[in-house]
Amino acid sequence: MTNSHGETETTMTANLLERITMTPGVMDGRPCVRGTRLTVRYVLGLLAHGADVAEIRTDHPSLTDDDIRACLAYAAHTLDQLAPAALSA
Repeated sequence: MTNSHGETETTMTANLLERITMTPGVMDGRPCVRGTRLTVRYVLGLLAHGADVAEIRTDHPSLTDDDIRACLAYAAHTLDQLAPAALSA
């Protein structure tokens, strides 16, 4: 898959993942959206509870659509790193 800029899915994912940071001393080192104290877990929780992107952006105007996509990409990337046995436990 490529986007309108000719980037591949791997490149797009890598670019999104750059938006997620883990800094010791900031939110206990949990993954956060770059430049914020909003954890990936928090954003994913909002989505899981039915908030749409527009609602999230209204409540957190510093977030962009790509920041929210980055949280989803981070979750997918993290799941890819887990052993299959860990997922079935």
